[in-house]
Amino acid sequence: MGFRFTQTAIDSAGARRELQDLGAGGYVNFEGWVRDQNDGQEVTRLEYEAFQELAVKEGERIVAEALRRFPVKHALCIHRIGSLGLGEMAVWVGVSSAHRGEAFDACRFIIDEVKHRVPIWKKEHYRSGNSGWVNCERCAAEPQHSHAEHRHRVTSNPREPV
Repeated sequence: MGFRFTQTAIDSAGARRELQDLGAGGYVNFEGWVRDQNDGQEVTRLEYEAFQELAVKEGERIVAEALRRFPVKHALCIHRIGSLGLGEMAVWVGVSSAHRGEAFDACRFIIDEVKHRVPIWKKEHYRSGNSGWVNCERCAAEPQHSHAEHRHRVTSNPREPV
């Protein structure tokens, strides 16, 4: 279990099998897909980069924290890196537990924390021919913000401080 990266399509059926447990009566997963629009721009594809050594350690910490905080059996997060086309799965999170409620809670916790804490950079490519690295300005400072308040900044450098 835990956290890992892949450069190939995420095998969600295989990942789900990793979470199966005879003591689990509930299973929840989240899939994040590449969409065709962001902040009024038409997106054609994405590129993900990560500081993999640090990212895997932080991702493992997040999953371990979820296992401590919620009474769940197993949890796993897989994130793509490299170039992804529209509709492709960029991230997958799955949780199995005795009951559904804690599986939903743990799954949401993991994806939210991965988005806030793991050093992964996303470059959007636009129909206009432009591209830009998308960094989250408010994620680390306000992990409980509402989606309506969530804003991103496009920069030319993924490692530029926000």
